[in-house]
Amino acid sequence: MSHQDNCPLCATDGGALIWSGEKLRVIRAAETGFPGFYRVVWNDHVAEFSDLSAPDRNLCMDAVAVVEQVLREQLSPTKINLAALGNMVAHLHWHVIARYDWDSHFPGSVWAQAQRPRDEAREAVLAQQLPQVDAALQEALTRWAA
Repeated sequence: MSHQDNCPLCATDGGALIWSGEKLRVIRAAETGFPGFYRVVWNDHVAEFSDLSAPDRNLCMDAVAVVEQVLREQLSPTKINLAALGNMVAHLHWHVIARYDWDSHFPGSVWAQAQRPRDEAREAVLAQQLPQVDAALQEALTRWAA
């Protein structure tokens, strides 16, 4: 495996590890205000999606789709946001974020300026669902990887 010592996604899981396979892992990120925030992280240190072979790109995007589908089924969000920025951490990872029309930043990105105050009561309701979401992700990803 290719790793870099100064890369936080090489040194740590990058969040609460939900599922891990040979080539990638899925974590739940601790992003304040966004309880349904997950990441698909490529295990080897590569900076860009095009650094992967065609089969590995397909594998990565299939995993992103599995995570998206589970979040849609479990959390019924207004929208799912997908992003692969890597400007702060140049290690390939995809953000898969359940978004709601009531969240503080909607319809802007989670990195944009807030549009309204946070609805901590609704966030707490979502947070209570996360153990069930995590279990559904583990089951779906294990089935997908088999």
